[in-house]
Amino acid sequence: MSPNHVRRLRALAAGLLLVALGLVTAGDTLAATLRVRAGESIQAAIERAQPGDVIEIERARYAENLLIAKPLTLRGLDRPTISGGLKGDTIRITAEDVTIEGLIVTDSGDSLRDQNAGIYVFPGSHRAMVRNCDLSYNLFGLWIEKANDVRIEGNLITGKRDYQSSQRGNGIQLYNTHRAQILGNNISFVRDALYVDVSHDAVFRANRLHHSRYGTHYMNAYDNVWEGNDTWMNRGGLALMEVRRLTVRNNRAWANSDHGIMLRTIQDSTIEGNVVAGNQRGFFIYDAEYNTLRGNTVVDNVVGVHLWAGSKNNEVEGNDFILNREQVRYVGARDLPWGEQAGNYWSNYLGWDRDGDGAGDVRYEANDLVDRLSWRHPLMKLLLASPAVQTLRLVGQQFPLLRAPSIVDPNPRMLPHNPDWSQWRGRHFPRPQ
Repeated sequence: MSPNHVRRLRALAAGLLLVALGLVTAGDTLAATLRVRAGESIQAAIERAQPGDVIEIERARYAENLLIAKPLTLRGLDRPTISGGLKGDTIRITAEDVTIEGLIVTDSGDSLRDQNAGIYVFPGSHRAMVRNCDLSYNLFGLWIEKANDVRIEGNLITGKRDYQSSQRGNGIQLYNTHRAQILGNNISFVRDALYVDVSHDAVFRANRLHHSRYGTHYMNAYDNVWEGNDTWMNRGGLALMEVRRLTVRNNRAWANSDHGIMLRTIQDSTIEGNVVAGNQRGFFIYDAEYNTLRGNTVVDNVVGVHLWAGSKNNEVEGNDFILNREQVRYVGARDLPWGEQAGNYWSNYLGWDRDGDGAGDVRYEANDLVDRLSWRHPLMKLLLASPAVQTLRLVGQQFPLLRAPSIVDPNPRMLPHNPDWSQWRGRHFPRPQ
């Protein structure tokens, strides 16, 4: 009699005792625990297992492509490795209530057409859980499609670093899901660390997204929370597009070669408490309306905020704009007021506060004629300190016909809201020398 058969008989006997004592009903099932040792087949154990069983896998290297078509838990003991042999999906889940934990999952195929993944969660595989795994050298780390209430937590995901960025898959891909929880994952060297499409009511919290094209590429998704994530050394940090009712709170986006946080075609959302530092553009805001931006720290970017395409009717209060080479690059036909209630802090504000209420007595204007000329003719920046250019700036202030439309803050704050802003200076994407 095999050890697994003995364990199942013991579990059955224990279950009968609990029924006799009235602690469970006869319809309840008790999970058995199966053990897979080096040299044995994990797939064979999956086939023997009953729904709800736990399969414990001892430390070894297993060259298998696994199919899990029943509710099971696969638990690694001392981090065994499952290698897909560079073909297909290393693990494919087609059942509800599957848990995978403590495994190294590697060597998927490389077909973008077939979406080869370390772990592929097929449609209908609701409540899948993947936690504390290493997913390395897979085309897609996890592909999750039409599966609700999944939980992906505490995983280390790295892509095929020897592939060009466009030929890699994404770290985690969510498509047409609800209520996903993506928590505490570290994702790098993939195309996009988190790719999210048509997925609603999700939480993305405490993830570390770096050395990829985008930290997140996110679109057509509503009612989600982005909180406490770190994105750095990507082309773009958070790219949030075609969305409504987002909460984007306490994230940190720094040293990205293009933007820190992109808000494109976004409505009815709250963006608060984020740090955006050392990027080419801190915030890139395009076609954004009826949002609230408050308490953000925008420091030491080449452009603090690039704002255009009718981005209006937003409440922008209590933010710090500090030491950005250009605080705001605004493309619009008329002035746009920010800070009408509490005001924002602007490190290049030159006004005064005679009544001591903490707000400047003269309004702040982000752009003037000289700024706009310098955008069109970058070499002009070499002359910004010259008397001629300073005279041109003064003339633009005195003669409204020469004045350019600007972001206008009527209550500029005299001190920054974030006392720890200076720790974010100098965190730049490395430039060629």
